Amino acid sequence: MYAMDYHHHTNHSFDSTASMVEVCKKAIENEIKEICFTEHFSVNPLAPTYGHMVFENYLQEIRYCQEQFHTQLTIKAGIELCEPHLLKEQYDETLQPLDLDFILGSVHNLKNQKLRLALKEDPVTAYERYFTELYHMVSTADIDIIAHFDLMKRYAYKEYGLYNFQEHQEIIEQIVKKAIDRNIGMEINTSGLRTGLKQTLPSIEILRLYKELGGEILTVGSDSHTAKDVGANLAEAYALAKQCGFNYIYKFEKRKPIAVKIF
Repeated sequence: MYAMDYHHHTNHSFDSTASMVEVCKKAIENEIKEICFTEHFSVNPLAPTYGHMVFENYLQEIRYCQEQFHTQLTIKAGIELCEPHLLKEQYDETLQPLDLDFILGSVHNLKNQKLRLALKEDPVTAYERYFTELYHMVSTADIDIIAHFDLMKRYAYKEYGLYNFQEHQEIIEQIVKKAIDRNIGMEINTSGLRTGLKQTLPSIEILRLYKELGGEILTVGSDSHTAKDVGANLAEAYALAKQCGFNYIYKFEKRKPIAVKIF
């Protein structure tokens, strides 16, 4: 199997101290063939990640790793954008000259508040607000993949349990249809399998819905913030993709999706 892990954070992200070299070494040790670094980035001064990224250093270190490990590992340059549908012009201006391979889009904040804070008001309303924001993102943002589609559950499950899929099915369906219309894919993010959540983001219901409605572009990411989590639960993610009817996982090159057969 050509194993790929398309979601990694290192010390170029505000919430990680991992070293790129160590991430690459761990990927090779775990027999992963291709990885993509996807550091957090925001142009919003009120977002926690604002001001951390220095693209010159980031891309220089990726080039160094590509040279060091080119015979053992394919390394792509990506980014994870926070609320990329907001302040769109500033994002375009910053990213356009960079020639990245891959862009993840995510909603980490609602009206400049972390998702955890939104839950305190009312969990059902918070989910509705979150999915509505995701719909706005998918409608206008220049992204390749929706990162951890139902991220809100990461912060909600301990206190409030898991959300009811049927309760939010209408807005979820709208998001999925809009993503397919705009050729935006979805990731199977394995980070939830490493916590008490014990499920991927998104849930199997969303993956099935994406497939049923004609979605094909799927990536897999460990969402590692430490080297030890590189490649974590990839086998389960690939098996889940097969279970939901997908025959391909995608890699990206200069923002173009390329299908890789699941064996």
